[in-house]
Amino acid sequence: MRKPRNFDAELKALEDKAKELKTRKVQQLGELVIATGADALSVEELAGALVALSETKDPAKREAWAKRGAAFFRSRSRRSAKAADRDSGSAPPQPGGAQPASGTTGAA
Repeated sequence: MRKPRNFDAELKALEDKAKELKTRKVQQLGELVIATGADALSVEELAGALVALSETKDPAKREAWAKRGAAFFRSRSRRSAKAADRDSGSAPPQPGGAQPASGTTGAA
């Protein structure tokens, strides 16, 4: 005879996972704001820029922004690698997203 499924426990586990993913996303977005130097902007300026960006439908502009963002992450990873070569006691960079910005200044 099959063991009955505990739907309440499964639902709770899924809710916990969703909450964890949302928390991680918010943290990474905050790290991205700091890493890019956008934390120097007022909340209103940053919100206005993001609203304008999200409303833009021009594919050429969006592609240009995507290329600039990719170049930003490539340059950060090269700098991180050079810093790791100089300071062998530092922790390795975290894979798969924005690097923690603790102790660094944002690139403007």
